[in-house]
Amino acid sequence: MRTPGIFITGIGVFLPAAMSVQQAVAQGRYDADDAELHQLGGAAVAGDTPAPDMALRAARMALRRGGQLPERVGLLLYADSWHQGPDGWQPQYYLQRELIGGRALAVETRHGCNGMFSALEVAASFLLGDAQQQAALIVASDNFGTPLVDRWRMGPGYITGDGASAVVLDRGPGFARLLSVCTVAVPEAEEVHRAGEPLFPPGPTMGRDLDFAARTAVFNRHAGQPPSSVWLTVHQQLVITVEKSLSEAGIAIGDVTRVAFMNYSRQIVEQRGMAALGLPMSMSTWDFGRTVGHLGASDHIVSFDHLLSTGQLGPGEYLLMVSTGPGITISSAVVQVVATPPWADGDPPASNQGWDADG
Repeated sequence: MRTPGIFITGIGVFLPAAMSVQQAVAQGRYDADDAELHQLGGAAVAGDTPAPDMALRAARMALRRGGQLPERVGLLLYADSWHQGPDGWQPQYYLQRELIGGRALAVETRHGCNGMFSALEVAASFLLGDAQQQAALIVASDNFGTPLVDRWRMGPGYITGDGASAVVLDRGPGFARLLSVCTVAVPEAEEVHRAGEPLFPPGPTMGRDLDFAARTAVFNRHAGQPPSSVWLTVHQQLVITVEKSLSEAGIAIGDVTRVAFMNYSRQIVEQRGMAALGLPMSMSTWDFGRTVGHLGASDHIVSFDHLLSTGQLGPGEYLLMVSTGPGITISSAVVQVVATPPWADGDPPASNQGWDADG
């Protein structure tokens, strides 16, 4: 989807301190062989800080950084992957009450790791489709530190971190332009994230752990066709989706300055991401992402904030963001920085500064 005239005025991040892989191995939480294989550094751990409170802090930062008046926000989208609070309660209204009042449409979106991309697409469509709408606020937040999740063994090739991110989209002006955002599904891989589990009753109501590693293993053993053919299709669609987003943005792969993939193992980011696009790992955000873990839908915006705050991405440069999620869905977006963010010199990087949290 092309997004002409859609600007980013502010981004916000809440990222708690991380627990290191070395600590996790010493405590028996993480396998030493996996630590050597995946080369991950640690995972941000929020303790008992609720995900909606992390989302609120990230959203406040994004609004403050962008100088945005809350009453200009006509849409609030809240992306999450895991439970946010009491059953039957919806977290977006917590932010609406605290931040922007009741006029805006507020919706929770459950699109897994790709939630920020689908929210960007919906928010851009909202702004482009109604000239009276001025701004949209998108947040993503998750705290995986619950009894039904083992953050150190949840999925193949990653460990799960806690955190929140927020983006304010506006008709302009802003420090960056959202040029395109695309998502495609690979239906033949739909079963990957549910394999081996019944649809009813839902797992959490029965106290079953969320274990994507086990489900993926079941899928690979029992798929109706060679699993390799499904994963090849996923790989091909990733390249096609990136090419589409670049074309819609009016640039080529050689124009890209940095690439934010998901905070996965070095092997996955390099082989399934960077090498597939013909790009070196030095252009990726893996060195940063490995220190905080896979943050649900927040990986890419947290990495974007890190690049801006550390001066690794500046005016005239392009960021390519690529993600995969349950579905399997594949998303890609292109952002161009057009000006130095007004907060770049005043705010410290919103990343962990030590390894002092409990996992």
